[in-house]
Amino acid sequence: MPESPAKTVTEAGGGGPVALPPESQRSTAPRIAVASLIGTTIEYYDFAVYGTASALVLGPAFFPSGNATVSTLAAFLTFAAAFVSRPLGVVLFGTIGDRLGRRRALVASLLLMGVATVGVGLLPTYETAGLLAPVLLVTLRLLQGVSMGGEWGGAVLLAAEHAPPGRRALYAAVPNIGPSLGFLLSSAVVVPTLDIVGRDGFSDWAWRIPFLLSAVLVMVGLWVRTTVAESPVFKAETGGGTRTPAWAETEDRPAELSPASRFPLGTLLARHPGRLLLGTGAAIGGSAVYYLTIVYSLSYGPKTLGIPQNTMLTAASIGAAAGIAITLPVARLADRVGRRPLMLTGATGSVLWAVPMYASLSSRNALLITGAYAVGLMLLALMFSPMAAFLAELFPARLRYTGASAAFILANTLGGGFAPLLATWLNSQWSSPLVLGFYTGGLCLVSLACLATLPETREGDFAV
Repeated sequence: MPESPAKTVTEAGGGGPVALPPESQRSTAPRIAVASLIGTTIEYYDFAVYGTASALVLGPAFFPSGNATVSTLAAFLTFAAAFVSRPLGVVLFGTIGDRLGRRRALVASLLLMGVATVGVGLLPTYETAGLLAPVLLVTLRLLQGVSMGGEWGGAVLLAAEHAPPGRRALYAAVPNIGPSLGFLLSSAVVVPTLDIVGRDGFSDWAWRIPFLLSAVLVMVGLWVRTTVAESPVFKAETGGGTRTPAWAETEDRPAELSPASRFPLGTLLARHPGRLLLGTGAAIGGSAVYYLTIVYSLSYGPKTLGIPQNTMLTAASIGAAAGIAITLPVARLADRVGRRPLMLTGATGSVLWAVPMYASLSSRNALLITGAYAVGLMLLALMFSPMAAFLAELFPARLRYTGASAAFILANTLGGGFAPLLATWLNSQWSSPLVLGFYTGGLCLVSLACLATLPETREGDFAV
């Protein structure tokens, strides 16, 4: 039976007409959103496992030193290395996603992440292989970073470009739950493992278990992603993949529009540098909050302040769960009132709450720390839940994969990737958790300024 033609409607809140997919295609939108969530969850599970292992064991295992701070710095430096290679992933997977399709890029990024993460679980330590061990570790971390450079933007776009009219922020926010859900999943593996084998057993051999378990998760994710449909917006741009993209160079089209078909990043930098810079700034504060809370504090609390490891893992896990709980309601509200009001509120709250949140660590009180983290990560959700749709809407369809990915990944790299490293150094100079609050609050202030400068995007035409 032939497929019914697409209808045209006007997006809620104004804006131009938006193509409405046929009924059969609309019915797959929730399944595709869930498929995007599964992928981002697996990717961030892999990343969170490495971050947790860096805080707990990788320093002594791969970078032995008589100074515990030096070993921890070296482990967090390899954590940062993956962020350095993320821009390469943006170029690689952004080009694939904007030229060949969102789905192909997502399958390739997930496969690369799985191979690299399982590889970490199989590595020999410094005691066994000498200098070869840290070299191999850094190499695999770089590959993980390349994979992450293409994951977030593609997952958000696949969900957003399938979304029914008036629900784009909601669908885009579904894969945005992945980072926190991935951390919770990693904690669900790490915490019981620590309880069963103890700190010594985990340091000796059991740290490999979370890495090796990712092989099962990746196989499930690959199966899900290979069964979903390609983005209807991308198919409309390319005629279902059977003809030259509408934005490619032709005899009647200016040559300056054509580089998108060959090198989208070049066109992005030439035509939309301001939006790329401001989009990066809009997400930089939230990135710092996430990585200092989810990664750095798991090392800082126990090693510097004497807070039990399980207390820190529990506080971060409950905070992440609180953020997840409000993500979709906030996104649904963003579809009704706009993206900026909610993100500006979240950014303002994050500026004001940063110092009290990290000051709670000085109390060494489990309930106080958990409550402070829950409030902080809920404010992060208020800022980041609409961010997925917002960054995608800042850029035209022909550059959207590259543009959204570049803005988010640059923010993650500058605000999050080096945050544990800088925080370790800052606390070696000023031994107070207040330093973390001032650092994070400053970056959230940058995000607030960038969000105040950028326009509302809810009413724009997403099909072009």
